[in-house]
Amino acid sequence: MGLPTTTRAWSITEIKKDSFDTVVLKDSVPIPKLGEREVLIQIEAVSLNYRDLAIPKGLYPFPINLPVVPGSDSAGIVLATGPKVTKVSKGDRVCTLFNEHHQANPITPEAVKSGLGGAVDGTLREYAVFGEHALVKAPSTLNAIEASTLTCAPLTAWNALYGLQSKALKPGEWVLTQGTGGVSLSGIQFAAAAGATVVATTSSKEKAEELKKLGATHVINYKETSNWGEVARSLTPDGNGFDHILEVGGPGSLEQSLKAIKLEGVITIIGFLAPSDKQPTLMEALNHVCTVRGIFVGSKQQFVEMNLAIDSNKIKPVVDSNIFSFEDVKKAYQYQWDQKHYGKVVVKVAN
Repeated sequence: MGLPTTTRAWSITEIKKDSFDTVVLKDSVPIPKLGEREVLIQIEAVSLNYRDLAIPKGLYPFPINLPVVPGSDSAGIVLATGPKVTKVSKGDRVCTLFNEHHQANPITPEAVKSGLGGAVDGTLREYAVFGEHALVKAPSTLNAIEASTLTCAPLTAWNALYGLQSKALKPGEWVLTQGTGGVSLSGIQFAAAAGATVVATTSSKEKAEELKKLGATHVINYKETSNWGEVARSLTPDGNGFDHILEVGGPGSLEQSLKAIKLEGVITIIGFLAPSDKQPTLMEALNHVCTVRGIFVGSKQQFVEMNLAIDSNKIKPVVDSNIFSFEDVKKAYQYQWDQKHYGKVVVKVAN
């Protein structure tokens, strides 16, 4: 059999704030001719992020170009390569890079504008052509569904803990994570594997037990403990606070994170999920003598480093038990929007 020339692909055609109706499945979309440094892959699985839900609803704060194939995270098998491709070969399992041009830190304006599924066509299609620079070999210890979750959330957690080289996570340090989203779950796994002590927050007793299984030493219910920042800080040696805090809530939780951070610690701002009229000012970084750092996923170099750590520590990403078919993408969107998931929501593309 020859290589495919068309593919089925999902497309976001316009913004509609109250539904996912503008996410539509298209048949027989032409596959572009393979360039000399390009790779044709059969996409096996795609995992979803909150961003994927925010884009069709007009809630995403970064540039998008409509119509666009949604999705940034995926794992697939290389079917063919251009003549100048050297990093991957036919038959390799690969993962997609969130920002195609983010090869190494620091991130550039060009890289910010190269996000899959927003600025450029993404992964919710059966076959796709990507530049070699936009792909990373998947960890050998993971299957396709597990590997499809790595592009955004785990890489963001890795960047949070290791991206600021002068303050990269060290064994024996203390890390605070928030909730049970993909970044936080990966942050717990990476920090525990590195020999750090992890304190996590969550909203239920059931979730607390799951977080402990992943490696959290202490778990605080933030619904029962409104001053969770101070309580978390009291758990650290001499009450000095945390070396790293993965801040995923935004203005609604940053106030507590500032109470928990140690002198010269790092708060990495990742999410924007909890609006609040109590947003701390930038001057709070001075008052607490800490680094407050915003990040946008991570680089290809960091992706390679992360995958080595995943293989060497046999880390398994947390995947929701409900796996969706390619035809049921909108059901997957609604399932995650309704917050019925625990771990990454995955769409299985290839049978």
